[in-house]
Amino acid sequence: MTKTALRKAYKSKRQGLSEKELEDASLAIANAALQLPIWEARYYHIFLPISRQLEVNTEYLLHILQGKDKSVVVSKSKFEDASLTHILLEDHTRIKVNPWGIPEPEDGIEIPTNKLDVVFVPLLAYDKQGNRLGYGKGFYDRFLAQCKSEVIKIGLSFFAAEDEIPHSDTDIPLDYCISPEHTYKF
Repeated sequence: MTKTALRKAYKSKRQGLSEKELEDASLAIANAALQLPIWEARYYHIFLPISRQLEVNTEYLLHILQGKDKSVVVSKSKFEDASLTHILLEDHTRIKVNPWGIPEPEDGIEIPTNKLDVVFVPLLAYDKQGNRLGYGKGFYDRFLAQCKSEVIKIGLSFFAAEDEIPHSDTDIPLDYCISPEHTYKF
């Protein structure tokens, strides 16, 4: 299947989930994350879900991170050059939804990518080798390429892995992907 066809198929699969299924699956994903060997790290990058895309609700994961007193970092998109800046999430950080529906910090303390230890990655689909398929703009592949080599990349998905998806040399593979039923290690 082509990347375009996969994107369409997975957006449709998400649309088929009820609100309760989305929330139950998001909670199961957060609980499964507790089993990963990642909790000694300091800086955790998390995405804030785009509600119209029916992404995994990372609020549950955010509560776990805050409960463990971890430094949480969120992105702010720069569409001019398809890049991300990374802002420390603090109690007083104001989040605003941008024109593309992405919740982002208005401002705050910027954290360099080389400080990040764990990155939770949004995706539409992924395969059993850890290749991921995003929305096609390359924001996360460019971002992950700037991270230190030992950064742990964890995809979050409502669905099981595909056997194989199309990918290129510039795509950055995941280390793990968590679905409600299974955690994949690549």
